[in-house]
Amino acid sequence: MNKLVENVVRIGLSAAIVSVTEERPQVLVVHHSDGPDGLPFGPFDPIGHRTMEGGLRAWVREQTELDLGYAEQLYTFGDRGRHLVHTGEGPRVVSVGYLALTRERREARDAAWRDWYRFFPWEDWRTDKPAIIGEVIAPALRRFAKAIDDKGIAERRKDRARLAFGFDGLPWDEERVLDRYELLYEAGLVEEAATDGRVTAESMPARPLGASMMFDHRRILATAIARLRGKMKYRPVVFELMAPMFTLLELQRTVEAISGIRLHKQNFRRLIETQGLVEGTGRTTQSARGRPAELFRFRREVLSERPAPGVRLGMRRAGV
Repeated sequence: MNKLVENVVRIGLSAAIVSVTEERPQVLVVHHSDGPDGLPFGPFDPIGHRTMEGGLRAWVREQTELDLGYAEQLYTFGDRGRHLVHTGEGPRVVSVGYLALTRERREARDAAWRDWYRFFPWEDWRTDKPAIIGEVIAPALRRFAKAIDDKGIAERRKDRARLAFGFDGLPWDEERVLDRYELLYEAGLVEEAATDGRVTAESMPARPLGASMMFDHRRILATAIARLRGKMKYRPVVFELMAPMFTLLELQRTVEAISGIRLHKQNFRRLIETQGLVEGTGRTTQSARGRPAELFRFRREVLSERPAPGVRLGMRRAGV
């Protein structure tokens, strides 16, 4: 029985490894010159790996020479055909997705760091509402809703679009990353929909939205982004991406890079300091331009002082 299961189902481990550099959220991808990028992934060895997370850390270290810091399990992705081009070509692969954070950005063979907004260009609101939403996404989703005769389903599609993308005056919710990707996938607006056979290549838009990824790795990455955006509001995970010492502006820019929204500078600083998340080091930056800025570090004592010591985002810049 076990042999039969082994031949039918295999367990893989996929990692969305995230870092932030120069205000850009980066994800480590396996680069293929003749195909789309993919997340680093490898098999789980039930004999050689004591735990799944241990297996993940082992093969990431082997493939990229990168020692992961913070890592957490996201979800199990097991849709039929996710690693098959044609039904029956091999065992079904069930992948356990992980979110991992690192301050390091070591380059590795056949791997590269990519800006995650390359894959999700509608998610970056730091400058303004992305033009792609009004010019491409909104009209396409209206057509998607009208394309079905069932009025109930059509209304549900409209409601999903309104909630996901903040249409009709609804607020933008930065945590709905996966909801937005799934809706675009169902509407046949991302290349993976054609790859998976959901739509024909001829019915795809001339320029599918965002860069595609192999298999269902863009879905895994969307899940990771949503998890990180949500979790940093109640756990201090953002400090896993910071240097041991940092300025408050560097911390704010990192939070903004992840969330995709601009924050009110003074409100952000007041919140960080009053919540006791950081403490001054008594040192300042050495800058040739402008005034020196005070350097801070994360107060680890806050983990035992409060049950949810995160970075709230209720201090958005006006108009965002």
